[in-house]
Amino acid sequence: MTTPGPEQGAAQVDAEEARRGAFSSRKVFILAAIGSAVGLGNIWRFPYVAYENGGGAFVIPYLVALLTAGLPFLFLDYALGHKHRGSAPLSLARESRRAETIGWWQVGICFVIAVYYAVIIAYSLRYTFFSIDKAWGDDPEGYFFGDFLQTSAPGVTLDFVPAVLVPLVLVWVLVLVIMGLGVQKGIGATSVVFIPLLVLAFGALVVRALFLPGAADGLDTLFSPDWGSLTDASVWAAAFGQIFFSLSIGFGIMITYASYVGRRTDMTGSGLVVGFANSGFELLAGIGVFAALGFMAQASGVGVDEVVADGIGLAFVAFPAIISEAAGGSIIGVLFFASLFIAGITSLISILEVVISAVRDRFELGRIPAVLAVGVPATLVSVLLFSTTSGLLVLDIVDYFINRFGILLAAVVMMVVLAWGVRSLPGLAAHLNRFGSLKLGRPWFVLVSVVAPLALGYVLLRDFLDTLDEPYGGYPTWMLNVFGWGTAALVVVVALVITLVRRRSVPDADDTVKEAGR
Repeated sequence: MTTPGPEQGAAQVDAEEARRGAFSSRKVFILAAIGSAVGLGNIWRFPYVAYENGGGAFVIPYLVALLTAGLPFLFLDYALGHKHRGSAPLSLARESRRAETIGWWQVGICFVIAVYYAVIIAYSLRYTFFSIDKAWGDDPEGYFFGDFLQTSAPGVTLDFVPAVLVPLVLVWVLVLVIMGLGVQKGIGATSVVFIPLLVLAFGALVVRALFLPGAADGLDTLFSPDWGSLTDASVWAAAFGQIFFSLSIGFGIMITYASYVGRRTDMTGSGLVVGFANSGFELLAGIGVFAALGFMAQASGVGVDEVVADGIGLAFVAFPAIISEAAGGSIIGVLFFASLFIAGITSLISILEVVISAVRDRFELGRIPAVLAVGVPATLVSVLLFSTTSGLLVLDIVDYFINRFGILLAAVVMMVVLAWGVRSLPGLAAHLNRFGSLKLGRPWFVLVSVVAPLALGYVLLRDFLDTLDEPYGGYPTWMLNVFGWGTAALVVVVALVITLVRRRSVPDADDTVKEAGR
């Protein structure tokens, strides 16, 4: 084959980027990456994890985890996507055909997460309006599980709940429209608008919460350090787990987003901005949430430790109770649930883009056909499984297992394969070092090949043994086997099948094209 000259190579690069789409600037990429990283987990998971694992002392293992595992793995994701200009499966296949299955594994994980993540966004949308007149009355818990969700006994039903079904369909319509508009006009433009809006809304919420009676007690509870906790291995495990859950690494998002960035972009500098912005937002969330919980504790005449909650319980039970008691509670409610909604949307579009990008690369589809091919099945699964009276139960199981035995396990496998099986780290580091402000070398190799895999492997082992010892959530064994272990295993099987049904060759740009570009 005739090797193209520089001008022809640059033209091929431009044509490929025009086909796939691209972010218009580094700023848009950073906002999109922050939008992906800052999600529901930052708001309702980090404050509780910090409180349970040493309070103020947790900042030390958290920062260690960020610097030794979170950022190094983020750079690994960036290097793969930015070097190979493809979706997660294609980028990994271009690095080594032996790694392609990991990419499809990540695609499967993202599909599973997307179908239930949209439901929580639908809850948030509904509660944004419920906050105006405090529709839950005097019993937020009874209203959420009973009147709103009509939660059934453990099992699976097809009894649809209109209060969930309608906003869920609206969420999917909005997200698919955004995805159909493309990388810049859809994902990029949404991030440019939504991320500043999220910061303003949540910042206003934090300021309001800080002036509530009892706020100081809440902050004291969160930040009082338990230095003895630093000798507890479980605290360090929690820190490493939190970093991976919150940074959107390990399941293809950052590989995909990095493939849409100009070739001369400073990716390591961008990664530092994204990583520390995400952690800054988590700290802000901790301040806002515990200030509000301090008010709730004072209003109820109990200790802060008696009202602390996380996840669904924090968002849709504890916060409505706070809203009911606080002066100007409706404003607090609208700000809180609107923040959840915005954070959820920016994260969901990043999760869904992993699947859409992979389908486009595999089947050479245009964006609209790929969005429909992914979005219609995802919407149907989401509606059928999660807008019913058993939806919350199924969601809880799927979320627990796909996070622990999906995201974390795939991340460990990816690091081990690339570091020890394919020996990719020197080449990936050299790619990022061309234009990166932070140069990667031997310390990065050690962190990605040894420190991070061992730390996450320990987290996985603990979770696995704990789950075997005490079945999660007290659910029936058959539900855990089908929606828990079964879902985690299914995405691996599907990934293997897709990889085995190979295309004739993995398309790759030649060396001249790789070096061309802006």
